[in-house]
Amino acid sequence: QVEVVESGGGLVQAGGSLRISCRASQRTDSSHGLGWFRQAPGKERTFVAAITWQGGYTAYADSVRGRFIISKDGSENTVYLRMDNLKPDDAAVYYCAVYSGGNLYYTSSYTHFGQGTQVTVSS
Repeated sequence: QVEVVESGGGLVQAGGSLRISCRASQRTDSSHGLGWFRQAPGKERTFVAAITWQGGYTAYADSVRGRFIISKDGSENTVYLRMDNLKPDDAAVYYCAVYSGGNLYYTSSYTHFGQGTQVTVSS
């Protein structure tokens, strides 16, 4: 059973930066990368960014493109999300999940969601 663990969340002022991490316990034949989602109170969980193990293909939500950068350490099954110029609207619980194939932007393309890490942005 694949386990996904997020870390690195915290409190940051608007305009500041934060890096969060995600590590998968193992890769399987259906593990093609890792992706990040976020969910704010009272809102649906939405796609943020993703990266594939092979080729390092990346995808970003329009709301974070140009401010967030996703990167990987394949040897450690770890993905990082560097978040710059954070805004109050970025505050949410950030979840990581295994990309198992298909459209990188679709939630249905992901499995094994982690427990999440809280990102709080003060204005």
